[in-house]
Amino acid sequence: MSTAESIGPYNYVPTEWICITFVALFGVNTALHLYQSWRFRMWWLIPTVILAGILEVLGWSARLWSSINPTLLTPFEIQLVGTILAPTPFLAANFLVLGKIIEQLGSQYSRLSPKLYTLIFCAFDVICLIIQAVGGAMAADEVNQNQNPDNGGNIMLVGVAIQSCGMALYVLCAGEFLLRFLNNTPVRKNSIPVSEEKRNDKIEEWIMIRWLILGLVIQTFCLFVRAAYRTVELSNGWSGPIISTEAYFNVFDGLMMAIAVYTMNLIHPGFFLEETRRLYGGVDWPQQCPASLSCTTDSGYSY
Repeated sequence: MSTAESIGPYNYVPTEWICITFVALFGVNTALHLYQSWRFRMWWLIPTVILAGILEVLGWSARLWSSINPTLLTPFEIQLVGTILAPTPFLAANFLVLGKIIEQLGSQYSRLSPKLYTLIFCAFDVICLIIQAVGGAMAADEVNQNQNPDNGGNIMLVGVAIQSCGMALYVLCAGEFLLRFLNNTPVRKNSIPVSEEKRNDKIEEWIMIRWLILGLVIQTFCLFVRAAYRTVELSNGWSGPIISTEAYFNVFDGLMMAIAVYTMNLIHPGFFLEETRRLYGGVDWPQQCPASLSCTTDSGYSY
């Protein structure tokens, strides 16, 4: 790495065209999510997915600024906070979607009620957000004062690690719920048996909901990869080889988040959740969805 490339707080100069690409990707994605939140009246997407998109746009815009003025500290501080916080509200949206799936397919297969499930995991997510925000602000302040930002970085590392544990617990709870649903084994032995007709209705619902589950799997995988990268990055210090290599950040942070947010655009809960699909143009099945899964929405979308 040349001396010119090593200048600035990044230990490299962010590549301008890559920054422009990610600003455009996250900007378009945020606009699409804003439209979809209005289209399906899913206003909870605003403080979750849309907030995540805004933070990504802010973070990558700051990196674009750094590509032009690599020695400035202000854009480095902005991107530091923006990109570290963005996945947290997006993860909260995943928690909310799974809670709604549990409510739709049958809460008797879940150890927690849908409301309690959502409350616990979202509260956990908010705590992680606060920890990472405090760490990010502290690290930014330390950088601004020409001090080693390890203290703030360690706090961010704790936040990312706790968030990873939360995601692991989320995956375990979701996996148990799905296994119990598919095998028709409620958590509580004394649960009122589901009638055969109602069970068949739920199986028909599963035909569509499984696509939404696939979307959650892709998004969670991307968030896990990103969290693993951030954990290694922060644990190696602010001058380590991981944080000093731009390609790692572009692939394991930027690209992973882009895949996650666009997956939610394509496999949007508004198309599949019972509360929105008939009222606001989501998939109307089983009338329109035969076993082949060739489905059409009221607004003309085909799946």
